[in-house]
Amino acid sequence: MARENFNDLQVFVTVARERSFTRAAAQLGVSQSALSHTVRGLEERLGVRLLTRTTRSVSMTEAGERLYDTVAPRMQEIEAEVAAISEYRDRPAGTIRITTAEHAANTLVWPRLSAVLPAYPDLHVELTIDYGLADIVAQRYDIGIRLGGRVAKDMIAVPISPPLRMAIVASPAYFATHAAPQLPADLAAHNCIGLRLPTHGGLMVWDLEKDGEEVNVRVDGQWTFNGSSAIHRAALVGAGLAYLPEDMVLDDIAAGTLRRVMEDWCDPFDGYYAYYPSRRQSSSAMKVVIEALRAGR
Repeated sequence: MARENFNDLQVFVTVARERSFTRAAAQLGVSQSALSHTVRGLEERLGVRLLTRTTRSVSMTEAGERLYDTVAPRMQEIEAEVAAISEYRDRPAGTIRITTAEHAANTLVWPRLSAVLPAYPDLHVELTIDYGLADIVAQRYDIGIRLGGRVAKDMIAVPISPPLRMAIVASPAYFATHAAPQLPADLAAHNCIGLRLPTHGGLMVWDLEKDGEEVNVRVDGQWTFNGSSAIHRAALVGAGLAYLPEDMVLDDIAAGTLRRVMEDWCDPFDGYYAYYPSRRQSSSAMKVVIEALRAGR
């Protein structure tokens, strides 16, 4: 049977269940003549009579009973599923896919969302760590989290962190054999731990700024990683200078396991934003996630 004729089955099931064209018409909100015409058309397509009509009642033929017993439960399942799906409008449910860099995932996304998800058992989060500037529309992400300056202009952007600072650090063991750098030019003489960016395949540039003077330093060294946690570990064991978000290393600096240099060249910069294509696409699940992300700002 053609897909467009499934509606005929719904009409037949309603009439057969109610045993009345009058009650079925009232339930479906159409005229009795329209229902009669629809059932007659279904019977003609199937080549069998499904209902026996009298002036007082409607009953099913043997073929009608068989069709009803087969179709009616499935129609109920479909109606129940449609009703369940419609609840997505009103309650946080479904999967929200997020792409972000490792630092934001560890310091923002995980602590904030893990605190609220237990209250929404039907809400799921899929988190992808990615240093590339993913096209969230093409790659079917719901939310991207990036630094403010890297958010596309046509996106709705919500700030979720205060301004950030970077820190240049190394272990005491490294500084036992290397003089501490004072200026950006001094970095050329140091073993700097690099971060490989997938977007263009190059190493992340160290963006330094002091009193309005900006210097972009392309560093070199023996070790290159594609994640900040690995760079952090390498710095702790004396592998070289690391350029990391300040909050990742403050405890190490306080404990003396890392030493900070060139702090005056690390001015604050715009923090993280959660961004997404359109407010019209905001479901209740999206609203819960966005509000949780911005709550700790």
